[in-house]
Amino acid sequence: MKLLSAVALALLGVGSWLFAQSALGDTVLGRHYRAGETLVYRMKAVNDGRKYEARASGLVKKDTDGTWIEEYAWSNVVFDGVRLALSAASTDFRQVLSLDPAKTPAVPNLTIVQPQLIGPITDLLTFYSDLWLAQKAGHFQKVGDHLYYEHGTPSAWADGNFIVVGEDSIDFDISLTQLDQPGKTATLLIRHVPPKKPQIRIPVGWMQAPVAETPNNWVNVVHAGEQYVAQVGKETFEVKLTISLTDGKILSGSIDNPVTATERFCKDAALLNCSEPHPRAILRQIEISFAQ
Repeated sequence: MKLLSAVALALLGVGSWLFAQSALGDTVLGRHYRAGETLVYRMKAVNDGRKYEARASGLVKKDTDGTWIEEYAWSNVVFDGVRLALSAASTDFRQVLSLDPAKTPAVPNLTIVQPQLIGPITDLLTFYSDLWLAQKAGHFQKVGDHLYYEHGTPSAWADGNFIVVGEDSIDFDISLTQLDQPGKTATLLIRHVPPKKPQIRIPVGWMQAPVAETPNNWVNVVHAGEQYVAQVGKETFEVKLTISLTDGKILSGSIDNPVTATERFCKDAALLNCSEPHPRAILRQIEISFAQ
């Protein structure tokens, strides 16, 4: 649930700020919708060593509030080479996404889908949310245009049961890196980076020491049986998007999401009676491509 919360809460935090930025007409990234347009994306990912792939099939329509939406169904889900049999609820689930500037991205109800679908759903949400942020800011016109937003407000994903503590703190660093006028594409780089002063809650003193070259901006404590697995460190995202200059849709994208952490196994909830620390590296890499 970490990625889900980080994206969702970050959006809530920047929404009012973005409304104060330039109008959408000042950007080359505007989305131009057509009712009935169909979109298909293929997703491939490696999540901490486990591979998955999935297909998202979308349809453009107007929502009840008059904004444009893309409504996606998920299929062809494969984990570590094994095809996932989708439940009726997962098959009927529709993920609503939008690049309409008047439609703030929202987190869907994930309690009705199989756990294996949560990763693909929230990864697709990340691609759309990051592009929505760039479009909403409104001033990307030429290569080199850049925006840094000091967000920092912690995002939490702890459920109070299995995940006891879970927080990260990020800023957004967005750049227009390429404009291919003959090919009618633009390339964006959106980096989620540690703030100068991360605002995560550090539950115990040994977690204060920086694991990497920046202050720790990621903490995760899991209650696993009779022990607690405590992790702390540095998390970043690097999101690359290729966008059509014709209609503003996503043509391809990638996410590189490393975590450099230290990990201890603890016998107590206070995280004081713990094993010696050992390094823990977590890497998530996701790719999407437009299929039609």
